[in-house]
Amino acid sequence: MTKNEKPGRDEALYQAILSLENLEECRRFLSDLCTVAELRAMEQRMEVAMLLSEGMIYNDILERTGASSATISRVNRALQYGADGYRAVLPRVKERLGGHGV
Repeated sequence: MTKNEKPGRDEALYQAILSLENLEECRRFLSDLCTVAELRAMEQRMEVAMLLSEGMIYNDILERTGASSATISRVNRALQYGADGYRAVLPRVKERLGGHGV
């Protein structure tokens, strides 16, 4: 921790995300926080994660999403060996989408 850092400062972003109450509020917050390119990249990674979790193969994902093989591989590594963030949210997202994937 540097001299100018306050303990917990990095938690502000995560607390802000947890405080969002609905989809529209989330869209507006992320729109303010991120560039269009950053949002598109995150949306694409989420789509790739959903497709991988449904068993779709790399070539089909690449064709469907336009994601690079490096992005698909990175998301797959996170699904297999990451912090289980995708695994925690994917079932919830699928449920909110009515059981339908992407």
